[in-house]
Amino acid sequence: MEMIRNVVIGISGGVDSAVAALLLKNRGFNITGVFMKNWDIRDETGKCAIERDYDDARWICDKLKIPLIQVDFVKEYWNEVFSDLVEKYQNGYTPNPDILCNKKIKFNKFFHLACSRFEADAIATGHYAKTSFGPYLENYKADTNVCLLQAQDSNKDQTFFLSQVSQQILRRCMFPLGNYLKSHVKTMALEAGLHQIAWKKESMGICFVGKRKFQDFISEYIKDKPGDYIDLDSGLSIGRHSGVHKRTIGQRCKIASCLKPYYVFSKDLKTNTIIVVSSTTHPALYTDFLITQDIHWINQEPRWNNGVLNCNFRFQHRNPLIACKVYMSKDRLFIRLDVPLRAITKGQYAVLYFGEECLGSSMVSCTGPSLFCT
Repeated sequence: MEMIRNVVIGISGGVDSAVAALLLKNRGFNITGVFMKNWDIRDETGKCAIERDYDDARWICDKLKIPLIQVDFVKEYWNEVFSDLVEKYQNGYTPNPDILCNKKIKFNKFFHLACSRFEADAIATGHYAKTSFGPYLENYKADTNVCLLQAQDSNKDQTFFLSQVSQQILRRCMFPLGNYLKSHVKTMALEAGLHQIAWKKESMGICFVGKRKFQDFISEYIKDKPGDYIDLDSGLSIGRHSGVHKRTIGQRCKIASCLKPYYVFSKDLKTNTIIVVSSTTHPALYTDFLITQDIHWINQEPRWNNGVLNCNFRFQHRNPLIACKVYMSKDRLFIRLDVPLRAITKGQYAVLYFGEECLGSSMVSCTGPSLFCT
């Protein structure tokens, strides 16, 4: 096995990356901490959460006695993640910035910087995930592909967000927390004297939105374009919206002219209308068929049984896995779910699993009966 000594770890200022760094240090690796600055625009309060997180990251590294370097990926994040997000919202999609950020920035840019600037043998993060090479690459083999595996803590498993990371980079990734429960991670932090971080509130939602309503945030980047809300069942206009980019499938809408709530069924960019239904469990919101594009297999293309792949599917991080049948035609996947699911939306990712292995993911481009997907 190749000797792996120099490890560069992403330090976010949270308990997970802090304990991951602690575990690496205790195993004798030569560690360098890197804090990635990906966003620098202040929120509506005039504050930038990045600054607070950097202070916490500095405190962690001082406690662990490891160096911390701040690197600036703001330009790269804007060009490769945020601009793509804005474009997709303009085109009626609901993208997942976390998956794209991991693919483009937190692993790709970070990995190449770690290797070129810090002569890293491997990178590490505080993600809850495992690989077939082990948490410290103890099973690394130069002539063998690595598999991405679900974490021990099923409630915290983050393989969903890593489903677009390349094979080349994943081969050199350490995930020290893959075999631990979140509760154990917090205990280890407290035992190491990292009390300030152990009780820190976890960040939720999209990092750059802050405490603002998403509709207000996205209007800073996409011009409002008012149009009609159309009731799917009656075909009648029941109110006005301020822009299709502000709504996503399945979302509840408060329409001024209506006493009862409505929910987004679809968005028509040509007519600038949002079609809505009057119940959160309306049958139109459920589908068992979708088409995806931009296929990414983490290890290699899986084995097909007479043109069919039987595996499991999810399109949201915490959703239970659903059995499905997958068919491939050229550069697209056709996925038939065993159980209809609510509000699958264009731009989201279909993430596929076989057993504990995450096979990869593909972006949803169409949902609904095959008759309407062309």
